[in-house]
Amino acid sequence: MKLVLTLLISIFSLTLFSQSVVGKWKTIDDETGKPKSIVEIYKKDGKVYGKIIELLNPSEPNPLCDLCEDDRKNQKITGMEIIRDLEQDDNEWEDGTILDPKKGEIYDCKIWVDEDDSNKLQVRGYVMFFFRTQTWERVQ
Repeated sequence: MKLVLTLLISIFSLTLFSQSVVGKWKTIDDETGKPKSIVEIYKKDGKVYGKIIELLNPSEPNPLCDLCEDDRKNQKITGMEIIRDLEQDDNEWEDGTILDPKKGEIYDCKIWVDEDDSNKLQVRGYVMFFFRTQTWERVQ
C-alpha cells in the first residue's frame, strides 16, 4: 500500500511540475523562427516574473536597452527582468507585463503551458485587442 501511495504521489508531483511555467525557456522569434534568448521564469511573492539569463547570438556583446523608457533604460539586457507581475488565473498567468527590449516597448502579458505539449510555453503580448503570441521551448 505504501508503495502504491508513494508511486501515485510521485506521478502527481511530476505532472504538476511539467505543467508549471517556472523554469528556463528558449525564446523563439515569431517573425524569424530563430531562437533569441533563454529566459528564466520564477515566482516571487505569489506572482511570476521572468528575466533574460542568456542572449543567443547577440549582435553585440552586453547590449543595453537604450530604447527602454522605465527603470530598465540603458541597463544590460542580459539579466534584465522582462516579465513582471503575472498573477495566476487557473492554468494561465496574466495581468502583468512583458518588455520587448529590442523595441523598448512594454505590453500587457499572459502566459500558459501548451495543453498538448508541456515543453512549450505560449507567451502573449497585447495592446487592447491586438496581440502577438510566441511559443517558447522548455530548456531541459
